[in-house]
Amino acid sequence: MAEQEEISDPRTESLTDKISDKIHGDDDGDGERDTSSSSSDSEAEDKKTTSESSVKEKIFHLFGREKPVHKVFGGGKPADIFLWRNKKISGSVLGGATAVWVLFELLEYHLLTLVCHIAILVLSLSFLWSNASVFVNKRPPHIPEVRLPQEPFVEVASALRSEINHALVVLREIASGRDLKKFLGAVAGLWFISIVGSCCSFLTLFYIVFVLLHTAPVLYEKYDDKIDAIAEKAMHEIRKQYAIFDHKVLSKIPKGPLDKKRA
Repeated sequence: MAEQEEISDPRTESLTDKISDKIHGDDDGDGERDTSSSSSDSEAEDKKTTSESSVKEKIFHLFGREKPVHKVFGGGKPADIFLWRNKKISGSVLGGATAVWVLFELLEYHLLTLVCHIAILVLSLSFLWSNASVFVNKRPPHIPEVRLPQEPFVEVASALRSEINHALVVLREIASGRDLKKFLGAVAGLWFISIVGSCCSFLTLFYIVFVLLHTAPVLYEKYDDKIDAIAEKAMHEIRKQYAIFDHKVLSKIPKGPLDKKRA
């Protein structure tokens, strides 16, 4: 009886082996499915991020900007004024510029006359107040000592000097005849400015530019998606017309000695 108990049925052993193999196989398959699903998820996420980055790179921005409009204007107080971050300051600046334009352009007031009249008014009031304070037993007006600091003027002069030097470098590159595209753009821009200058005075032109600086950036910041789409279509059409002009006209112009030396 003991020998019969020790001898096991081979059919039961084979059945248990099959069940265990099936269980382990299912576990392995689940692990492989988990790893494959995780790898597929990671690949999908990578593809998603790459597609998003490629879409971001393909987005067209006006003037090729890569920063927000506030950063383009320097990100300081001038940018806050142009983009109406503080409406009181921006409104007062624009109102002051409008008052100056009305005085000098519409009313034909002259700058030297205005400065002299303001100085006469201020001196007369302070003189009368100083003399009247003796009779009414009040203190005379305290006139502060005003001195202009040197640092702001030096900074403005340095910035102006760097901008003038940069403009001279650009003009030198254009005049050297190396880039026909820049030359045509400079000629077209100067021609447009000459037409605008013949239609209005310098003060009116300056006021128009000042108003545009206080209106165009804030509108562009608000509707940049629509404006960028329109600008992209316009730039595409301009490049198309320039390519046609280059093929029909510019390519037929004989090359000069400078181009022969390059070749």
